[in-house]
Amino acid sequence: MTEEVKKEAAPAQSGPVPTPGVEQAPAAPDLNVSDLTGVKSIIDIATQRGAFKANELEAVGKLYNKLNTFLDHVAKTQSANAEAQAAANTPAPEAPAGK
Repeated sequence: MTEEVKKEAAPAQSGPVPTPGVEQAPAAPDLNVSDLTGVKSIIDIATQRGAFKANELEAVGKLYNKLNTFLDHVAKTQSANAEAQAAANTPAPEAPAGK
């Protein structure tokens, strides 16, 4: 009888190969204002569709109001920063030459 030797393929590694002795920094969380705006929309839609029980609505409403206040503050801050940046980039008018 002949015996067949089966070789198992090594699993393919995805991503970078770790270097021995070198610590890799953990990836920073990727959460931004547009993600929070999406969460706000999800809460609104879920509430309209009756996804929450009556006794949960107070907590959901408080969180929604807190999120809405934060997003309004961020929008106003970004708007003010954009206006300040635009004003800083606008050249000052030249004074007329003296007589």
